[in-house]
Amino acid sequence: MTASQKLSQGLRTFANDIAQGFFEVTHNGFALVGLAVMFAVITLTARPDLREAGEIRLMSWLQARQPVAQAMEGSVDAIDRATATDPQDLPKQQATVAYWLSKKYRVAPEPLSALVAEAYEIGQRTKLDPTLILAVMAVESGFNPFAQSPVGAQGLMQVMTRVHSDKYESFGGKLAAFDPLTNLRVGAKVLQECIRRAGSVQGGLRFYVGAANLEDDSGYADKVMAEHLRLQNVANGRVTAPTTAQAAPVTAPAKPQPVTEPEQLAAATNLS
Repeated sequence: MTASQKLSQGLRTFANDIAQGFFEVTHNGFALVGLAVMFAVITLTARPDLREAGEIRLMSWLQARQPVAQAMEGSVDAIDRATATDPQDLPKQQATVAYWLSKKYRVAPEPLSALVAEAYEIGQRTKLDPTLILAVMAVESGFNPFAQSPVGAQGLMQVMTRVHSDKYESFGGKLAAFDPLTNLRVGAKVLQECIRRAGSVQGGLRFYVGAANLEDDSGYADKVMAEHLRLQNVANGRVTAPTTAQAAPVTAPAKPQPVTEPEQLAAATNLS
């Protein structure tokens, strides 16, 4: 046998030894994994408490990972949470009102369109003129959904959240006061109750601002009614160019009288 043949035979023997060793190692490894799995199954079957604890820990881990995964993917449902509507999707009258308010109060037309559409829907349901609801919002907050007065009136319609907290329960609690549509719905309900109690829109507005027992409401009702008339003209096609300026906060009556609990329930706002 030549030297080259001996070398070739040696290499083949070396390769066979390596292959055999690898097979034995992997075979034994798989056998160990199989035994471990079988032991785990037997243990979990015999100990349901361990299985339950493991399921709880696994579920907790998955739930903890879910927000991370969502944050990495991005908040794809943000558009669903946005309070906005394309003005072009509204009926012509509502779109006209939305554009007019947008220019006057320097608010984007898309969120205003959502509010206008909601005001018209609520108005139909409650028999309130939607332009009156919008006028109250304009005078109360200038369409700032996060507005708050020193005495606790909050949101678009400056509802006294602590007084009307019960009205927010069906919406998830008092923090819903800062959701524009929720505040609009609650404010419209309070306004409806005030008008019904007073017997007139003008008197209802005095109740709404908390001035039912006062001689002077600091011009609040007149301001709302004036804006209400302007919005009616806009809605009916008698459009006048809006004065581009933010609505000034309304000043509450200077010397408020002590009010009773029923009167507190009727008074939604108090912009001191």
